[in-house]
Amino acid sequence: MEFVKEFAKFLHQNGIIKFGDFTLASGKKSSYYVDLRLVPSYPHEFRMMIKHLQNDVATNIGLDSFDSIVSVPTGGLVIASALAIETVKPLIYVRSKPKEYGTSKSVEGKIQDGMKVLMIDDVATTGGSVVNAIKSLREANIKVTDAYVIVNRMEGADEALKEQGVKMHSILNVMQITQVLYEQNLVDDSVLQKVKDQIGN
Repeated sequence: MEFVKEFAKFLHQNGIIKFGDFTLASGKKSSYYVDLRLVPSYPHEFRMMIKHLQNDVATNIGLDSFDSIVSVPTGGLVIASALAIETVKPLIYVRSKPKEYGTSKSVEGKIQDGMKVLMIDDVATTGGSVVNAIKSLREANIKVTDAYVIVNRMEGADEALKEQGVKMHSILNVMQITQVLYEQNLVDDSVLQKVKDQIGN
């Protein structure tokens, strides 16, 4: 829990999570915005986050339970790359659409039939981009049973992945972050309530 407290405070202090009124890429309205693409600009916290992720993966699913790490550009790929270096695991990634030149493939990197991969992304909202990536991987006969995200926005991703037979793990969820900030008087009642309403809690 110590990591959650420290990290939540770090995210808030550096404007990586902001509360207010935002419109997301999907067009959806949100009472907060989280941009984990800023984290690598803070090397100590970035490394702490990767180490925490590594320990969580090792404890919960085991580093021997998958052949390669896979991600989707761009947010998740930076995290997956750092994790691949720490765990000394091969890295592959899935393009959101196949490239239009050269080999026109959607999965980049060394793959083989029936290999098992661990999916990594930065933030999960509805899980749409991860589900699309899982489908591309399965078309290439690559097995995925687990996915990890740093922040779960708790808006349907767990269920969407479960339908694909994939278990979603997260290091933090938006409720934990908001609760920690609330307990430290960094956000007020109304912010806490808005986040609760948004995730339908």
